[in-house]
Amino acid sequence: MLGGNPLKMYETHDYILYREKDLRYQPAEVAGIAQYFPQVAVKIGNDEFAGFDQVNPADLDKPDLLHNIYLGLYKDMMEWLEGFLKKHKRQQAFDDAWKQIAPYPGLSVPKKAYCEGTQWQGNEMCNLARWISAVLVSALRNLDSSQYHDFKRALKCVTPLVDFYLIGRYRSHKPDTLVYIERYLQTFQGTKDMFLEFRTSKATRAEPNCQNRDLRELMANQYANRASHNTAAKCCRQVD
Repeated sequence: MLGGNPLKMYETHDYILYREKDLRYQPAEVAGIAQYFPQVAVKIGNDEFAGFDQVNPADLDKPDLLHNIYLGLYKDMMEWLEGFLKKHKRQQAFDDAWKQIAPYPGLSVPKKAYCEGTQWQGNEMCNLARWISAVLVSALRNLDSSQYHDFKRALKCVTPLVDFYLIGRYRSHKPDTLVYIERYLQTFQGTKDMFLEFRTSKATRAEPNCQNRDLRELMANQYANRASHNTAAKCCRQVD
């Protein structure tokens, strides 16, 4: 019942059939139709897909802003920015600009510096998207000629990702906004290579984990060898 058998196909709601029944019987049996559909956990109404006979809402992909954008793309981007700012010694400037964000209706301003945050929630990442571009511009000002190229590319990577998210939150879309979304995403994908040195892959993370495990085993073996040559009283003192 909870998906333990991956080979078993579970039945989905046939919304097209429900819609046909609703249109056929509603004029004559309003009460009967109103009682029937709630029993099968179906809400009848005209949604965005009511006019598309070949579209089943149950088969459509559901966008997950929380994990795909807030705790996915934005979390990764901030990790890249941390390494970038540390390399160019702009961490303090970033934190100073971060703490100076002024209050605004509907905007939750941060109460402490970015470096003091330990765990980020989805709503905090949502607010971060509204001011990260301005904070980054402030932190990367007063640059010299050797930093111009890197700073410009960093802004060119972060800004389209912010625009992609903000336009994606529109309640409705038209062809122009869809073109903007595609263009912003392509720009981000084409410029994110500048953060490559600050990005960690699974293989990169696996290497220190393996070294840590080997070191622990080595220390445990050395401790066991020393303990075998000690007296019982000395072992007790070491344990204490």
